[in-house]
Amino acid sequence: MSKAPPTGLDKFMDKKLLLKLNGGRHSQGNCGGVDPFMNLVIDERVVMATSGRQNDIRMAVIPESHVIVLGALERA
Repeated sequence: MSKAPPTGLDKFMDKKLLLKLNGGRHSQGNCGGVDPFMNLVIDERVVMATSGRQNDIRMAVIPESHVIVLGALERA
């Protein structure tokens, strides 16, 4: 199997991220991995709803097409 091309997101591995997603959603959690299609694996994810409610989710795979803004909450 061939090696996956670099995505440029390697510096965010194991860092806490804040994500703005399409549909007005916001999430934060630890970056657990990135696949060759730039889908993000987020561990210890917290979803912040527009109503102010927070939902804790252990792990989620977020397609790159859903991410509008990605920011590190820790120095990358």
